[in-house]
This record gives sequence, structure tokens and C-alpha cells, in this order.
Amino acid sequence: MNRIRRISTELMTTYKGKFDTDFAHNKKVLNEIAVVRSKGLKNEIAGYISSYLRRELEEQEEKESVSAQSESVDETEEIEEQILN
Repeated sequence: MNRIRRISTELMTTYKGKFDTDFAHNKKVLNEIAVVRSKGLKNEIAGYISSYLRRELEEQEEKESVSAQSESVDETEEIEEQILN
């Protein structure tokens, strides 16, 4: 697993915009940019990249929703204060 993680991270930093959350797309990109002779290794790398990017996207959306919720709570508190005063 460390080898797959290392190779995937190296590829993602070198070719940032080429990879996506789609597994099939990542396999095609791997065929274009690298020579991976083992089908299993190629699938594992493409799968790791897909899951990594998907996880990153979910975390980013979660952070955005938490910040949006905190902003709405702040606005609600301000409105309640104005009503009470």
C-alpha cells in the first residue's frame, strides 16, 4: 500500500489537473503519462487516486457546509438580538 500511495501522490503532484474522481478516466490518463505494465498495479493506482480525490472533495464540501451553517447561525443570533432590543 505504501508503494501505491507514494506513486499516486507523486503522479498527482506532477500532473495536477489531469486526474479526476472517475476511475476509468484516471486509467486512461495513466496510460498516457506513465508506463505501468501490470494491469493490477495500474488499477490500484487509478483507484487510489480516484478515492483520494473523492475524499478530498467530500471534505471540502463538508467544510463549506459547516462554514455556511455557522454563518446562518450568526445571522439568526443577530436577528434575535435585534428583535429582543
